[in-house]
Amino acid sequence: MPAPTPKAPLSATGEFGQRVRALRSDRGLSQEALAEGTELHWSYIGQVERGQTNLTLHNILKLADALGVDPGALVTGLSF
Repeated sequence: MPAPTPKAPLSATGEFGQRVRALRSDRGLSQEALAEGTELHWSYIGQVERGQTNLTLHNILKLADALGVDPGALVTGLSF
């Protein structure tokens, strides 16, 4: 039986999305509720969480505000 292939490291957008999802879940928010707090569309929140979009600074600030965290907490340690 072949050895399992190691998982590739997450991209910055993937890691960012996981952080957003974890914080949203910890706060008991649905994607829709987070979207309402950010004035972003719920489907965009899903794309963010799946690492499928590269966010603007404004949207990072909106997400951080709605999640009650410093924006730095969402981006610290991310790399290309």
